[in-house]
Amino acid sequence: MRYMADLVSAVRNEEEQIREGGGAKAIDSQHNKGRLTARERIQKLVDPGSFFELGSYAAYRMYEEWGGAPAAGVVTGLARIETRMVMIIANDATVKAGAFFPMTSKKVIRAQNISIENRIPTVYLVDSAGVFLPLQEDVFPDTDDFGRVFRNNAVMSAMGIQQIAAIMGMCVAGGGYLPVMCDHALMTDGSGLFLAGPALVQAAIGQKVSAEELGGAAMHSAISGTVDFHEPNDEACLQRIRSIVEKWGYRRQSPWDRKKPVPPALAAEEIYGIYESSAARPYDIKEVIARIVDASKFDEYKAEYGKTVVCGYARIGGFAVGIVANQKMHAQGTDHQGHKRVEFGGVIYTESAEKAARFIMDCNQNLLPLVFLHDVNGFMVGRDAEWSGIIKAGAKMVNAVSNSVVPKITVIIGGSFGAGHYAMCGKAYDPRFVFAWPTAKYAVMGGDSAAGTLVEIKIRQLERSGKKLSEEETKQLYESVKQTYDEQMDPRYGAARLWIDRIIDPMETRDSIVTALEASALNPDVPEFKVGVLQT
Repeated sequence: MRYMADLVSAVRNEEEQIREGGGAKAIDSQHNKGRLTARERIQKLVDPGSFFELGSYAAYRMYEEWGGAPAAGVVTGLARIETRMVMIIANDATVKAGAFFPMTSKKVIRAQNISIENRIPTVYLVDSAGVFLPLQEDVFPDTDDFGRVFRNNAVMSAMGIQQIAAIMGMCVAGGGYLPVMCDHALMTDGSGLFLAGPALVQAAIGQKVSAEELGGAAMHSAISGTVDFHEPNDEACLQRIRSIVEKWGYRRQSPWDRKKPVPPALAAEEIYGIYESSAARPYDIKEVIARIVDASKFDEYKAEYGKTVVCGYARIGGFAVGIVANQKMHAQGTDHQGHKRVEFGGVIYTESAEKAARFIMDCNQNLLPLVFLHDVNGFMVGRDAEWSGIIKAGAKMVNAVSNSVVPKITVIIGGSFGAGHYAMCGKAYDPRFVFAWPTAKYAVMGGDSAAGTLVEIKIRQLERSGKKLSEEETKQLYESVKQTYDEQMDPRYGAARLWIDRIIDPMETRDSIVTALEASALNPDVPEFKVGVLQT
């Protein structure tokens, strides 16, 4: 219990530091311009207590040679404005004047993709100097780079996803297209919107012009007609956004069934004492599920079969869902020849994969969103596993996950390794959201296994050239490889690269899933479910 509490506390302390953005001096500079910071703007814009931040660890420990980029210089997350759920994307001008680092573009695009998948109205609070020029080659050209943001603006508009952009500082060069491609554009006094600033205009064509005359709020509201609302300051601009959102109509509702929520019968705080990271002390995932689902009621599917993957039906926040979870308790099983065996917790066996595949298809058939709880070592290996058709069964599970049309929400609570990560709906399999506990570990294999494998390969390479490592050298190599692997398995490493949307306190698991389901419910469209060719 103390171990989990310490990890959660460490994450919360780091998040507090991240929320300081560019630091006290940069915040004072923003205030001296008569402007609020990104987080102050969000606080005034959204309904109290409704902001659910995503991607706060983006660019964590990256770009340190440039002084770092806390939260990648942009704040994103779900919130409610006049009770309507929206996505917020706010440039943080305290971080390098809101310039776009490579991860900034990727974070904005991730937020837009969430909006596209779930049809979430999106509000942009624009205050950016444009591309961070020293890294322009990693920001400018590709499908997950700067230009994709504006392409997404156009696609979202065509899909009927409402977009509001408020220019509350600088909006220059290519970034100038973003607000103009939204449904509504607002602009505050003292802000600037232009393709080229005064200095570049003078250098390019010899014309001397002030920033206000070139692209100020007065000019764009009265002469170019580019902006819809001219506001005197941040506070008035944010109030105008609330007024606009409050008048929106309602679209079709999704087909996901929702009843009145019922709290779990068991306390979420008890999860701290249930979860165990040590393989020597396996825990029962059904005890975790009981502290997440409504009334702690769980209808387990094929409870006696394929016991290392637990599947079943429940409600979370009133939403009917299907749950697929890795069981860490060891189980007694019987193979197809009638032989008894011990099935190791966290390992996916042939029977487990077949059960999960069938269950996932059933949830698609019956329009049930899927929640995946990861603590998986991978698929079973060895002669018996291969003879039982483990690859065939695993492929069936991956196929079902890949072709699912219902919303998928992934929570990584422990290990998430190798093909097991894929089959449990890892990031590559289009989950609507990916959350992780601080205990999460994310890699092809565990640090010990990877280090042992790589050291063995190195020893054989040296032996072929007539060399031999001493016992001390072997130990040093092993520790070096393991340290690197352990650092890369840390959930903060994955969150820095946006593989994880949010690192959550285990006690927040239910609320986080409910928020994700409420976001998913904004998209009423469900494609036809097809799986193609399945190995049988």
